[in-house]
Order: sequence, then structure tokens, then C-alpha cells
Amino acid sequence: MDMGFSEEQRMLRDSVRKLMDRHAPPEMVARHDREGSYPFALHREWAEAGLFALPFTEADGGLGGSVIDLAIVGEEIAYTSADFYMAYAGSVFCGLNIARKGTPAQKERFLPTVIAGDLRMAISISEADAGSDVGAMRTSAQPDGGDWIVEGTKLWSTGAGVENTLLNVYLKTDPTVSHRKGMSLFLIDNDAPGVEMKKLDMLGRTATGTYEIRFDGVRVADDRIVGGVNGGWDCILSGLQVERIVSAAGNCGASRAVVDLAAAYARERTQFGKPIGSNQAIAHMIADMKTEVEAARALMWQAAWKVSTGEDALSEISMAKLFSSETYVKVANMGMQVMGAFGYSMEFPMQRHYRDARSATIAAGSSQMQRNLIAGLMGLKVG
Repeated sequence: MDMGFSEEQRMLRDSVRKLMDRHAPPEMVARHDREGSYPFALHREWAEAGLFALPFTEADGGLGGSVIDLAIVGEEIAYTSADFYMAYAGSVFCGLNIARKGTPAQKERFLPTVIAGDLRMAISISEADAGSDVGAMRTSAQPDGGDWIVEGTKLWSTGAGVENTLLNVYLKTDPTVSHRKGMSLFLIDNDAPGVEMKKLDMLGRTATGTYEIRFDGVRVADDRIVGGVNGGWDCILSGLQVERIVSAAGNCGASRAVVDLAAAYARERTQFGKPIGSNQAIAHMIADMKTEVEAARALMWQAAWKVSTGEDALSEISMAKLFSSETYVKVANMGMQVMGAFGYSMEFPMQRHYRDARSATIAAGSSQMQRNLIAGLMGLKVG
């Protein structure tokens, strides 16, 4: 198995790293985290660098990059901020769904503006009683004279309330059948009449933001349905593998940053006349952190490589998502211990990783759901 990067991919990694260092220095990241403000200027830099164009085919106006290219970008953005990574990934994942399942008219209308950075996209699936159990979805769309009327409430939608954002909303369109046959994907402007946004007060990832969305008699045209009426389940499945690979890449990038922060602190901080990193207890802790992060990266790159070659990689993807998310949580906790009160201080970035990491085992498929899936693929029935 050859998972080596091409020269072009190494150049891509270097260019993204330089972009993030230049346009998202630590003080800028801290300010957006503190203020809960969206990084609009950075979003524009991503677009001008072609990062939104990267995963789309040339026929759709993109650069024809692979899932490995996308994982490289995700890892490097998340090294700076897991929160900023969510701002990038939301538009990419939703846009790719339109590229796969949208009509020619939908692709022509929406993809150029996403690629240019003029339009953001946010996915909305979860509800108060529907998270891992998508079948419990109650928010619905009913046909009305060629249009559809949307009623209900969605929760935990990342970036949904940001200016110029198109909501990719999964809605119940046939209550008489299962969600696999009675759910549809609608494209709804976040400022459409009847749409009410509430930014939720969350522990972390405050810049991109997490929102509650209320739909009160929202009228949506028939041409805003992606994948056809009741084709929503196919839309979810079409992008699931890439989403989870790149989610794992984001976890790996942020985990790398945690290790680097902890190691740098351990080299510089002195107690009892010597750097704390010269103490075996601290040195071994950081060595364990480094080892687990590299193991997570190996799983992630193996999964990305298999997908890029057209192989079935569902098991590898699930393991990579599971292990990388739990690794980010674990090393962020250990990093707090290494840095002591400095880690706990809001002046230093370790506390941000500690807060941001906690959602990693929940979003994009919880750790419990990943374990169920892995066990099922091993022939084990989980009740």
C-alpha cells in the first residue's frame, strides 16, 4: 500500500499552512473565539486560494482534487482551529452533495458562488428528538400549489445563521414510510420569510456558531429539492464517506497542534531549575500523545487512500472517525495537564482545544454509532 504524497500534494500542504499562518495568527483565532464572530476575511482567502474549488470536478468549475487533497486541506486548517475547519467543511460537503445529486440548473446556479466564496452552505439534519436516530425526524415539508411549506424546528446546525448562507435541510416529505423513503433535501435561504435563527450558547466552536432554526410556514419552490422528492436518504449516503474522512483529518490536524503546544511548553517551562520536559512523567505523557496522534493519522490516511482508489473503505473510515475524535479529546485533556494553570487560562490556546475537542466524538456520527457500525461490519449484531 503506497500512501505517499505527490509533489503537488506536498506543495498543497505547504501553501495551506502558509495561508493559515499568515491570515489566521494566534491572536486572530483567539479574538474570533472570544467574540464568537465568523472569520469572513479568512473565508475569502480560502476562496481566492482555490480551496473551495479543489474537490469539485473541472466540469463543475473546480480543480478536480481527490479526497486525499481535501483531507490535506482539512488537516492543515484544523491545525490552526477546529472551529475554522467547520466553517470550511460545511460549504464543501453541502456543495459536493449538489454536485453529485443536483440538477444541471442547481449546479449552475449554486456551485459557482460556493467556489467563489460568495455563498456559504450549512447542513441541517438534527432535531430535539432526532440525532443519531434520523428516523425520528418531525420537521416536514408539505406540497402546496407547486411549492412546499416547511414547518418545524432544527437544532445543532453549524454556521446556519452566518450571512449569505444557504441551508441544506433534510425534511420529512412522506410520513407514511420510513425515513429512507420519505425524506428530502431542500435548499432554503437562511433569510427567507418564516425562517428564524437563534445562535446557541455552546461550550466551544463559537466562531462558526451552532444554531437552532425555526421554520414557520416557509415557502420553498419545487426546484430547491436536491435528488428529487423523497431522495434525501440517497443524498446523505452519497457524501457520508468523504465527510467522515475529512472530519477525521480535522481531528488529526487539531490533535497535532495540541501535541506541538504541549511539547513547546514542556521545553520552555522550568521548575526546580530544569525544563519540565526533562521529567520522565511529563516526557512520557507527551510521547504517548504523539504516538496516539500518529496512529490516528495512519488510520485516516489509510481510509482516504482506499477511497481514492475506489475500494470499499467503510470499516476504515469508521475506525478513523472513531479513533481520531477520541484521540483529540484525550490529548487535549493531557495537554491541559502538561500546561497546568497556563492551559486553564483563557490567554492560552490549550483551553480552546479542550473545549473544541469535546464535540468531536458527537458530530458527524457519534463514537457510539461508529462502534455499532464497526461491530456490524464484523458480523456482530448490536441490539
